[in-house]
Amino acid sequence: MVLTTKGRAMRQLIIDGAAAYLRSSDPGTATLDDIRGVTHTSKSQLFHYFPGGKEELFLEVARSEADRVLEDQQPHLDALDSWAAWDRWRKAVIARYRAQGVNCPMAALMNQLGTVPGAAEVSTVLLRQWQDRVEAGIRTMQAKGAVGPGINARRMAAAFVAGIQGGVVVLRTTGSTDHLESILAVLISHLRNSRNA
Repeated sequence: MVLTTKGRAMRQLIIDGAAAYLRSSDPGTATLDDIRGVTHTSKSQLFHYFPGGKEELFLEVARSEADRVLEDQQPHLDALDSWAAWDRWRKAVIARYRAQGVNCPMAALMNQLGTVPGAAEVSTVLLRQWQDRVEAGIRTMQAKGAVGPGINARRMAAAFVAGIQGGVVVLRTTGSTDHLESILAVLISHLRNSRNA
């Protein structure tokens, strides 16, 4: 679909409005009428920009939210080149999820999308990009001699992503970032101590 500048802006307004709605609270099963209400759009407008209906719209929202997960960690995530930088990234991750609280827009979207083709790919791409960036940071620290050469950067990056995701699951249950903070502290400490191992 070729859109005018105004059309692209309207399409983005709908995506942003749907994302804000899903972010605001546990929306249960969101409907297009819910999205119409928060975006002040008509049904014809929604289907003009998203001819595939709710599934197409929510896939676009999921992609946008996945991008936001990584954007919220910048510029720290792409600059993991010192222990001070790792500490800034750790604080950014904790701040992001503390602000998010128990409502996870990505989880809400995945619940809405279920088995819609492309839904799993959104999460897979997000996790891969996240892991790649953490791995790059570990390799940078290894090149500087700050992390031991025996550390498998790929596996360690996977542990960071899995640990963060686990901490977020606990946060959604308890409302506390304690577990998230603990796993980040343990993993970063392991990296720091690996130089002397």
